[in-house]
Amino acid sequence: MPELKQLHAGHASAVLAFELANRAYFAASVSDRGDDYFDQFTDRYNALLAEQEAGICAFYVLVAEDGSVLGRFNLVDIEDRIAELGYRVAQHVAGRGVATATVRELCLLAASRHGLRTLRAAAAHQNVASQKVLAKAGFVPVGPADPAHLGGKPGTWYQCDLVLQP
Repeated sequence: MPELKQLHAGHASAVLAFELANRAYFAASVSDRGDDYFDQFTDRYNALLAEQEAGICAFYVLVAEDGSVLGRFNLVDIEDRIAELGYRVAQHVAGRGVATATVRELCLLAASRHGLRTLRAAAAHQNVASQKVLAKAGFVPVGPADPAHLGGKPGTWYQCDLVLQP
C-alpha cells in the first residue's frame, strides 16, 4: 500500500529517479523543469529541505512498497494559514485515482499537521486531468491564473477551504 511521507534527505535518489522516468510525461501537461533542474538536483533538493525546515513549505512523496516514488505533493508559500498545492504522479499510476486520494489525504494533513485553512491550486486549461482531481478533492474554481504561473499556459485558480475532521 503506498504511503504519503514528508520529504526527507533519504528520498533524494528516489525523487530524482521519479522525475527522470516521468520527464516527458510531465512535459506534455506542465512546463518541463529543464536540464538545469537535473544538473543541479542535489543543490535544489537541499534547498527544498531547508525551506521545509523553515516552515515556508511542506513537501510530501507518495512512496510505493518498493521505495519508489509514485507522486510528489507540495504545500508551498505557506503564510497566514494559506498555501499553494502542487502535485504530480507517475505516468504508470495516472488515471487510477491515486492523485485524487492523495490530494484528499494531504488536505487533511494540511489542516491537522500544518494548521492551514485554505489551499489554492492552479491548473492549466489543457490539463483536464488535474482539473478533475481538484474538483473531486473539493476544490472550486475561483478565477483565472496568470499564465506566467503555469509556464505560459492559460489556466484557472482553484481553492479548497479546509475543515478539521472530528
